[in-house]
Formats: sequence, structure tokens, C-alpha cells
Amino acid sequence: MDSGGHPERTTSAPHSVSWLSAWPDAFAFGGGLALAWWFQWQVRDLVWSLWLSSLLVGDAIIVWKIFGPMLAVFRSVRDTSMAAAAGPIGLYLLGGLFLLVFFTVHFGMFHFVHSVFLNLFFPVSATPTRGFPTASLYLHVLGAYWPFVPVAAVAERRAFLRPAPLLVGPQAAGAAARQKPGDAFMEPYRNVVRMHLLIFFFAFAHFARLENFFVYAIVYAVYFFPWRLVKRPSPASAS
Repeated sequence: MDSGGHPERTTSAPHSVSWLSAWPDAFAFGGGLALAWWFQWQVRDLVWSLWLSSLLVGDAIIVWKIFGPMLAVFRSVRDTSMAAAAGPIGLYLLGGLFLLVFFTVHFGMFHFVHSVFLNLFFPVSATPTRGFPTASLYLHVLGAYWPFVPVAAVAERRAFLRPAPLLVGPQAAGAAARQKPGDAFMEPYRNVVRMHLLIFFFAFAHFARLENFFVYAIVYAVYFFPWRLVKRPSPASAS
């Protein structure tokens, strides 16, 4: 409550500003619909475009979460203190390479297994290959559906915000205690779950013969809607 006794003034302005910040999501929604209309995409094309964007954008988020904090180090460390920071930076790079290999294999296996089922139920060609997908299939998916990847990246732009500086010593221990394990890498896996749910819906629409542009628009609206703006703030943030 302010000095004039009007508590609503302290909450309405930030809320309106937050919704104004969602205009890139609306732009991405329109761009996704424009691509589907222009290329006359069917359920098969929409499913594979979601798969490709989840893989590439998710990999980019993983790389950024691992090595992004290094940029803050190089911006803040002076030339005279670079030698003192060389040890912690080297250890961080070694740990980052380990995490990169681990999450690349783990995250990639999710999408590889997913692509096996997609190739079975939604083959990208009239003569689908039997067994595991081949390299030529993935190259075809990349060449046909890459325009959707930048559109999906706009929807995930918050994951690419400027990273926090790399902390060393007691500050690093305090920051690690406040952060839940795995929080930094949850965005790509949340997108995998969302992709699964949308693909299940597409499959239902396909087998129920409900394929039409209106159904695609509903799915894209769910995909690009800024759900973060309708989440209730936690008591700590509200205070």
C-alpha cells in the first residue's frame, strides 16, 4: 500500500508491462502459422518441425547454460588478474566439457528414440525406411523444416538471457546452495515434454481426420503462448 492508500497501483503496472513483453511470442505465433500456410504443411510436417526445433534449440540452450557464464568472466576479469583466474577457468572448462558430452548424449538419445517412432507413424517420404532412421532422413528433415527453428528459438529466448557471472569461492557455494540441482538444464527437457504432448494431439487429430488449419492454429497458440505470465507469483516474490 502506498502513502495515498491505493495498493492496486503497485501491482497493475508491472503486470501490464509483463504482457507487453510478450509481443515476440505473438510474432513467433504468426510466423509459425505463416510457415505452415506457405509450405502447406500437414500433420507429418508439423510433427517433424517440432522435433527438429526441440533438438536444435534444446542443444543450443544446453551449450549456453554450460559455457555462457564464461563470457561474464572474460568481460569482468582484467588482464592483470587473468593469470590468477586461469586455474578456476580451466577447471570450469573441463567440467563444462564433461557436462556437454553427457547432456548431448542424454538429450540426443531422447530425440533419436522419438525419431524412430515418428518415422514409423509419420514418415517424411512416400517410401519410409524400415528400421532405424538413416542419415539421409535427418538431412532431409533439416533441409525441409529448418525455417521453423528460428521461430521456436524466439519462443525460448528467455533461456538465452545474459548469464550470471562465474563465481569462485564462498560466493559460488552460496549460489549453488540456492539453486536446485539440474535447474539450469530443465528448459530443453520441458520442451521435450511439451513436444510429446503436442505430437500426441497431432496424432489424435490425424487419425480422427481433424486435420485443418484451425487445429494447427490452436496447437501453435498453445506452443507459443507465454504461460510464464499467467503463473501465480510465489509468496517470496510477491512480498
